[in-house]
Amino acid sequence: MRQAKTLDQKELKAVLAHCSTRRHAKRDRALLLTGFWAGLRAKEIAALSICDVLAADGSIRAEFVLSPDQTKGKRARKVFLGSKLQRELAAYLRQKDTNDTSAPLFLSQKGVRFSPNSMSQLITHIYQDAGIIGATSHSCRRSFITNLAHKGVSVRVLAELAAHSSITTTQ
Repeated sequence: MRQAKTLDQKELKAVLAHCSTRRHAKRDRALLLTGFWAGLRAKEIAALSICDVLAADGSIRAEFVLSPDQTKGKRARKVFLGSKLQRELAAYLRQKDTNDTSAPLFLSQKGVRFSPNSMSQLITHIYQDAGIIGATSHSCRRSFITNLAHKGVSVRVLAELAAHSSITTTQ
């Protein structure tokens, strides 16, 4: 199976510039950066609820746990939100009604939770429309892992962050 394209900073900027022209610009930017900066799969992004990222005091959490139902492997895992992603999510949530924290973090055009497949298609279409050839919904996640590897993060830590059961998968 062919691997998803890894995006460089120039391509990420191009995709984000394209997002700013879209009807749901803030949503699209926030969900792409959630994949790019937290390493989440499209299925995991689609499964997020407001309460996953929003603390009781209204701040954005530094970390949260994905439940087994939210993950590919049906194993709970911890997700870390860096300060850049926390700022992005805070900006995104400022324009949303956050009273119902069990509501989906990202709503589809129809106003409902994305299915994993529709989230995957949305991300892939954003890349295509931005002119990024070969990028798929998995490109955000692959870019996250690759960027950390280039910064010297050990393969064991990468496997843990990516929720890979085998280091071989990460390598």
